[in-house]
Amino acid sequence: MELKGWVRTSLIDYPDHIATVLFTGGCNFRCPMCHNATLVLRPTEIPALPEKAVWGFLAQREGMVDGTVITGGEPTLQPNLALFLRRLKDAGLDVKLDTNGYLPDVLETLLSDSLLDYVALDIKAPPEKYPLLTGLAELDVTRIERSVALLKESVIPYEFRTTVVPGLLDEDDIAEIAQWVAGADQYTLQQFQPVNTIDPALECASPYPAETLQAMAERASQWVSRVAVRGI
Repeated sequence: MELKGWVRTSLIDYPDHIATVLFTGGCNFRCPMCHNATLVLRPTEIPALPEKAVWGFLAQREGMVDGTVITGGEPTLQPNLALFLRRLKDAGLDVKLDTNGYLPDVLETLLSDSLLDYVALDIKAPPEKYPLLTGLAELDVTRIERSVALLKESVIPYEFRTTVVPGLLDEDDIAEIAQWVAGADQYTLQQFQPVNTIDPALECASPYPAETLQAMAERASQWVSRVAVRGI
């Protein structure tokens, strides 16, 4: 596994868990609002994290840390992801995966092999705006749709989530996404953070006020029963 970052203990990244958070390098998207620009664009500039240190930490915290979050970047690009997750599961840890959903075959395999306990899938935009919000002119949105379907059919907890970027997404866009994933377990709206973004111009953007996000969430609840707002 190409590990490039680590939050040793987190109480907020995995619901109802004390988790360690591991960041993989590289991504197949170039989302303008992404605030992990170096991790996505220049992962080779970040020193690799030795796996030995991770396993040593988890052994020392056995019984205290009960979950692991694998995030990025985009973790499903990692060729040894399944082996790494299997080792985590064998150690008695629950696994949460953060993913953009663009590699549904990988997601399907991980679900089929019971290597995941929770998935957070980023829904970047309504279908017609996906190229804009991912920075990719050529993009197959049916891959996202397949990943959405896989999670809705799965037996594990999951959430779909959208970072609400002023100037790129508005209330109608959020309503359209909610209709796209209608019937999902949970839909989360995330506050945009104008820090270290891939598109430098967005560092000057002002996030939506909390009451605006709450109004978007209320409207989205017409199609998804549980809609949360995070980061306000």
